[in-house]
Amino acid sequence: MKDRLLERSSNYRPKAQEVVSDVLLLDFKVVNAFLIGDPLTDRKDFVLVDTGLENSYDFIIEAAEKRFGKGTKPNGIILTHGHYDHVGSVVKLSEEWDVPVYVHPLELPYVTGEKDYPMANPEADGRKGLRDISQRLYTLSADGKIPGLPAWRWLHTPGHTKGHISLFREMDKVLIAGDALTTRRQESLLSMFTQKGEISGPPAYLTEDWSLAKDSLLKLQALDPHVITPSHGKPMRGREARESLDHLIKNFDKLKREDIDTI
Repeated sequence: MKDRLLERSSNYRPKAQEVVSDVLLLDFKVVNAFLIGDPLTDRKDFVLVDTGLENSYDFIIEAAEKRFGKGTKPNGIILTHGHYDHVGSVVKLSEEWDVPVYVHPLELPYVTGEKDYPMANPEADGRKGLRDISQRLYTLSADGKIPGLPAWRWLHTPGHTKGHISLFREMDKVLIAGDALTTRRQESLLSMFTQKGEISGPPAYLTEDWSLAKDSLLKLQALDPHVITPSHGKPMRGREARESLDHLIKNFDKLKREDIDTI
């Protein structure tokens, strides 16, 4: 039922929001994707982070061309992990653009469909179709570097999935958290549809290891991020971002129990 509601809610008209001058958040109501790149440079280099649901394809193409020019394509696609709401358009987009797709090595068998996520619904997942991009699929290097994004690095933030990653830029402390945390409770339909800001842990119904998820939050806290932008919810900034993250970690075990009780 929850998967059908996610698909139905994705029919809302998506929106684009500039987080900082070179990070554009693509808001598909139930999940976000990101275009990272400076639209004012001559080269128009950019990278797409995650690809939303299957019906996100048209808006991603439209947003990329509006921001970077007709016929432009990214240097690559980065996947924070392989859950269906993050990879829904990756096959069509990678074929359309003919660009590489990068994932954490531990995520690779789940992205390609060789393995099933422990808590996934195989009827809603659709990952077996990702075998079609195996020739374009690459693993991220262990040094934290991200192809096409020299100022950024990736961090292994497991818990939600084994190979989940977040992205961070040190110079302005911008964090793309993926599903390591949310700023709305995915377990609450009211929060999902009203977009009420409420920092919480990873989506409970697909999180595999809560101990690792907390460790990942501690890793993100140590970065002292100034901007936190998740895959579910709206960005937080400055003092609100730091204090909300501190509060989440302090109350993580209690929030985890509450989230699980709502499923």
